[in-house]
Amino acid sequence: MDADVIIGGGGFVGLSLALALARKGLSVTVADPVTPSAAADAAFDGRVSALSYASLRMFERLGVGADLASEAQPIEQILVTDATLDRPPSPFSLHFDGEEIGGPLGAIAENRAIRRALYAAVARQPIRLIAPAAVTGCSVEGAGVRARLSDGTELSAALLVAADGRESRLREEMGIGTVGWSYGQNGIVATVTHEKPHLGTAYEHFLPSGPFAILPLTGNRSSLVWTEKTADAASLMRLEPAEFLAEIARRFGDHLGAVAHEGPRWSYPLRFHLAREYVRPRFALAGDAAHGIHPIAGQGLNLGLRDVAALADVIADAAELGRDIGTLDVLKTYERWRRFDSFAMGLTMDAFNRLFSNDIAPLRLARDLGMGMVDRIAPLRRYFMREAGGDVGKLPSLMQA
Repeated sequence: MDADVIIGGGGFVGLSLALALARKGLSVTVADPVTPSAAADAAFDGRVSALSYASLRMFERLGVGADLASEAQPIEQILVTDATLDRPPSPFSLHFDGEEIGGPLGAIAENRAIRRALYAAVARQPIRLIAPAAVTGCSVEGAGVRARLSDGTELSAALLVAADGRESRLREEMGIGTVGWSYGQNGIVATVTHEKPHLGTAYEHFLPSGPFAILPLTGNRSSLVWTEKTADAASLMRLEPAEFLAEIARRFGDHLGAVAHEGPRWSYPLRFHLAREYVRPRFALAGDAAHGIHPIAGQGLNLGLRDVAALADVIADAAELGRDIGTLDVLKTYERWRRFDSFAMGLTMDAFNRLFSNDIAPLRLARDLGMGMVDRIAPLRRYFMREAGGDVGKLPSLMQA
């Protein structure tokens, strides 16, 4: 065989999985549609990701942390409020302070910086990276799986992992369906500069149209991620730059001084999906190919990185025992571990979105009192911080403290 594992997709999940498996002594080949040089030369496109502190632990162990450190902004505090555009915020709010748990609550980094750091770590490992190339087809053949690449290459391995995103071609190739629904909302992403330092504070303002998040970036910059109804989002995206900045200012407030729009803005539809199966013989799904959730708490990438760490543990444990890593009984262990967690997280984010994306007076009162209660009960507040940090439940070894 050409490798123990072939990974289709070289995004954050695919590259992280390659590093995790190589660290466990397995041979890995990654088919990546993007070349490292293209990623290195990419201009800032406005996209950023939130990394929980459990995910940051994993990146440290995979050799990614040092390359990312200077470009990742630690989240020291999170302030959650409930408001509307024409009324002052509720007097009840929720304040998370990293000092309570002994360190930052996570970090925010530009997507291009994360990808560069992952490529740098991959280059230091015996990982075969074929780029630009995508896995266009596959077939299970006895004790192995054969993958066909877009450049004409054919490879064989004990296991093929699809990490090729929410519209996964490999998931479709294997006949695995999904369940899910659309939210009738779009996410809008933009970056601003501001006069005053953010001090590592992230803000989550719950507005009737959906959450409006201000995420701290390196320097006096913040990434804005907010949710609007699909039609309203389309109208906002058509605004002239000055008008768009005025809409930002209405939501942003003046606590960081004057703001200016920097870089492109973009919008994407929001929906939930969950693969009906995560595994087949010699095949597994990971990351967005397996699940997609509402971005209300920025947990999408972290959920995918937990897939990575769990799958690496399952495969390495099987290999150490001399078992065939591509058999269904081995892979079902991964599915049982991750599918319920993904489903539970998705439903939780769905419930939060439905609870907060409205201006119904009784619901507004209930959620405000709930936030106030959590803010005043220290053990409960710390639990929610650990939950947001990915530090509860059965943790894979790469994410354990």
